[in-house]
Amino acid sequence: MSAFWSSLLWFLLGAVVSAVATFFFTKKKFEKELRENPPINEKMVRAMFMQMGRKPSEAQIRQVMKQLKQ
Repeated sequence: MSAFWSSLLWFLLGAVVSAVATFFFTKKKFEKELRENPPINEKMVRAMFMQMGRKPSEAQIRQVMKQLKQ
């Protein structure tokens, strides 16, 4: 019976270690992907303003980008 508990303990320990490693790997990969391919950029903001019929100033674009980063 002792071998069973020992095996179970090693299995659970391995599962916890792999779960933690997977979490950090996935988090790092996701952050890298967001840095390389941001969900919205200044060009998209300009296009959005133009579709609304407005000519955006550079200050307005920077303000929108600042709000999106928060």
